[in-house]
Amino acid sequence: MFIDKKNVKLLSPAGNFSCLIAAINGGADAIYFGIEHLNMRSRSSKNFKIEDIKYISNICKSNNILSCLAINTILYDHDLSFAKKIIDKAKEFKIDSLILMDQSVIQYAKNIGIKIHLSTQLNINNIEMVKFYSKFSDIIVLSRELSLTQIKRIIYKINKFNIRGPSGNLLKIEIFCHGAFCMAISGKCYLSLHSYNSSANRGACKQNCRRKYILIDMETGFEIKVDNKYLMSSKDLCTINFLDEIINSGINILKIEGRGRSTDYVYTTTKCYKEAIKSIYDNTFNKEKINYWMNKLKEVYNRGFWSGYYLGQNIGEWVNSSGSISTNKKIYIGKIVNFYKKVKIGEFLIESYNIKEYDKIIIIGNKTGIKKLIIKNPFVNGKKKKIVKKGEKFTITLNFRVRLSDKFYKLINR
Repeated sequence: MFIDKKNVKLLSPAGNFSCLIAAINGGADAIYFGIEHLNMRSRSSKNFKIEDIKYISNICKSNNILSCLAINTILYDHDLSFAKKIIDKAKEFKIDSLILMDQSVIQYAKNIGIKIHLSTQLNINNIEMVKFYSKFSDIIVLSRELSLTQIKRIIYKINKFNIRGPSGNLLKIEIFCHGAFCMAISGKCYLSLHSYNSSANRGACKQNCRRKYILIDMETGFEIKVDNKYLMSSKDLCTINFLDEIINSGINILKIEGRGRSTDYVYTTTKCYKEAIKSIYDNTFNKEKINYWMNKLKEVYNRGFWSGYYLGQNIGEWVNSSGSISTNKKIYIGKIVNFYKKVKIGEFLIESYNIKEYDKIIIIGNKTGIKKLIIKNPFVNGKKKKIVKKGEKFTITLNFRVRLSDKFYKLINR
């Protein structure tokens, strides 16, 4: 079987405009995003409006990357008219593809001629399902619960049986390579619905599984002792340390989870995985680089890492603390109030805490994306200062453009 390793694409999440720019700057080949309430991150990200589709498409095309729009929730009758309206706008403004799971919108998108990725929410686990769904799509996102051995077998059979999508091209396989991992099968969970009437299958998960629980035998009242009270909170998927094995399996697209996560997360994960893919291409993928990437990935939001089910593990790995265990923490400091283009000087307003020379900061904005720098030679009212206090404005020289109302944060080690 011929495997075109050099054609593996990286698909990155964009939960808002700053994340979109961060994904582009990080080296993504494509981004995926959702519109309002009809996507699996409808509550956890600052979702785009239907009016944003044209602008998103223009940004992606001007940066030579692909755009994918996710409509991958359970849909009811009252959702269908809006879902079709989104799809019509996606076609009108030349969005490259849709990520879908409900047969109603799959059929509608097929009928009007827009490309489809079949979502992992469909739980496609075997070659017969692949054959069935190949009538609708050229790209299938396999279930997250498969091992690499199972994925290889499916890809082998796609080649053996010459399974092709609507375009006539050989079917392509997409899998997740990094990000949050649900304790339920491909995210199909009812805890949030039962507890809060807020459906995870409609993108409104309340994250019940991320809390501590005790385990009690209801017949005897006996509390069963467990080593970890986070009984259902899975660690994050991370595959960068065996990414060569994943690419060698024959997959075509690597997908990073994280439309509900921050701009620095999107930039860092995209950059690390893009560098790793390139290093596999040029045969420089090694332990030293893996350690570097792992340390960078630990700097941004994560719940600890595990390899998922790819290496044959039969049971998940659970966190032992709440929230992120990232090695870096960002603290909001203030915003940009001016940028003098000719001399490339930015003016910053400190709204909380103080900042001092040589502090590390990041700047985040909808058009800026994310920029990292070290404070050098800050000036307050024309005088150089070592420390700038809350309420003061300072200026520094920049080698990139910033925009009014971009926000900046101080990075500290946890």
